Amino acid sequence: MRWRNFVAVGDSFTEGMDDPYADGTYRGWADLVAGTLAGLAGGDFRYANLAVRGRLFPQVVSDQVPAAIAMRPDLVSFAAGGNDVLRRNFDPLALIERFDKTVADVRGTGADLVLFRFAGLRLPAQRFVAARVAALNEAVGETAKRHGAMLIDLPSDEAFRNPHLWSIDRLHLSAAGHQRVAAHVLTALGLAPDPDWLTTPPEHVRGPWLAARGADLAWAGRYLAPWIKRRLTGRSSGDTVTAKRPTLEPITFD
Repeated sequence: MRWRNFVAVGDSFTEGMDDPYADGTYRGWADLVAGTLAGLAGGDFRYANLAVRGRLFPQVVSDQVPAAIAMRPDLVSFAAGGNDVLRRNFDPLALIERFDKTVADVRGTGADLVLFRFAGLRLPAQRFVAARVAALNEAVGETAKRHGAMLIDLPSDEAFRNPHLWSIDRLHLSAAGHQRVAAHVLTALGLAPDPDWLTTPPEHVRGPWLAARGADLAWAGRYLAPWIKRRLTGRSSGDTVTAKRPTLEPITFD
């Protein structure tokens, strides 16, 4: 097989929230891809996942990318910027410029690189960030083409409009969502994914308007309010979290 080691870098999307193992740690699409690659490699395969929830783009680039390059991997995945678009001081031009340089640096090592265009967030205030996400996605597509990276175009998959692919917090993917992302990545690598990973449950029948607003209020109290508090206090959900697989190691999960 072409790839003998894989390093994933990024934020909660790549760490695997909200797709928990039985012990409470997170699996996610990257673990699923790594497990498939390990099976095809016959045991001669190593995997590192440096992603940490809450990380902003500059943190991923300054902390994780150099560590990933130092491991001299055959395959790298890079997904960052989703947390940045939610910040008031988001500077798209600066991020896009640094994104291009980072992609060039990784590709310059000879590693194959997987990039992502993000699917839309399921948030009541999504109109506020929609233009930012669109601008970032456009830049990702252009950068991938310019540097010969593999592009996973999640917005083109209408299945990601299905609420079943998203966590109850409306920000992270569900287990089914991560499986579908893993299927797209493996397909881009020229490999056949588990067909079950592309199966999604039927969407819920939309309830009455009043019930939907009640659900929005419950969501705001449980998820939005703590997020706002962290922003006001300068804290992050990943402040006490470290990478789940900080070094290249053989696969030990199913």
